[in-house]
Amino acid sequence: MRPGEVAAAAGVNLQTLRYYERRGLLDEPVRSLGGHRMYSHDAVTTLRVIKAAQRLGFTLAEVSELLDTARHRHALGEGAGLQARARQKLADVEAKIADLTVIAETLRAGIAAGCDDLQTCAGDPDCPLPFTDLGQGDRS
Repeated sequence: MRPGEVAAAAGVNLQTLRYYERRGLLDEPVRSLGGHRMYSHDAVTTLRVIKAAQRLGFTLAEVSELLDTARHRHALGEGAGLQARARQKLADVEAKIADLTVIAETLRAGIAAGCDDLQTCAGDPDCPLPFTDLGQGDRS
């Protein structure tokens, strides 16, 4: 398959295809007699896997490691497999959700308290926003 066909089939642009190739995420394509890159149909699957993993929060470095593990099928070290990586990613996502929940609750409290001005609110000991201590801490 030509680069444009692969990119279109996978839902990426040509720059993404070439970038992933440079990063080693895609196997080097064979060249036609005319020097054109020719990808296998597996390249489309690999691109779709990369994009799906990114949507799940994996970085390209993490995706690269997972792809290498799958390609080489050598003895998996501690934490090298998808199960371990997925568990860690889930723990990271759940921690972010917990942090965002605290932020959302604090913002709701600030809105309900009528905080209109950061300076005024920072000086109010009853302000629910976490920067109230900042307004009181520098009174030398």
